[in-house]
Amino acid sequence: MEKILRGMTDTMNSVKPPRITALQDLHDAETGPFSILIGTILSARTKDEATTKAVKALFSKYKNPKELAKAKIKDVEKIIKSIGFYHVKSKRIIEVAKIIDKKYKGKVPDNLDTLVQLPGVGRKTANCVLVYAFEKPAIPVDIHVHRISNRLGLVDTKNPEETEQELMKKIQKKYWIDINDTFVMYGQNICKPISPMCDVCKIKKMCKYYKSKNVS
Repeated sequence: MEKILRGMTDTMNSVKPPRITALQDLHDAETGPFSILIGTILSARTKDEATTKAVKALFSKYKNPKELAKAKIKDVEKIIKSIGFYHVKSKRIIEVAKIIDKKYKGKVPDNLDTLVQLPGVGRKTANCVLVYAFEKPAIPVDIHVHRISNRLGLVDTKNPEETEQELMKKIQKKYWIDINDTFVMYGQNICKPISPMCDVCKIKKMCKYYKSKNVS
């Protein structure tokens, strides 16, 4: 796994250093677990640039769970209307803010089982919070992680949930935190869904997909 992660990073840097993901941006800015939780919910089916902009605008007005819990849905909608499914997400993040404020006294839970009980929080979102907010080992699996893991031949799975379980079995825990961010950037910039840039990829010799497409 170390060779794969390093190879991905070297490839991206040799082509064009990628823009960091929205969640890594929030982590680096030390905005706190709550903004990362909300940012992860907002990021679903939304480009990183739009997510980053929406989260910054949202938290410039609502500083903490208590303030967001009291927000009016229509006011939140105006702020995040540039992202996908903003009507649903506005209601959801206010619901989450109310629970965090009342049930958890303003603090985001730092364990998977509790996080997935929050409205709209599945395993991927919960794992993102563990990695980016608390730096706890977890493997958030989105479409990029799922696709690349299967292309490389690390797993042979049909959905992200299966991919997460298989990766957890096969990969040493010390690499878990780096997988999502690196794989996501690689999926956005190099190993794209259509026409992956195999010609520049520095790990193609380890890739099941590349080998299958270049059988002599």
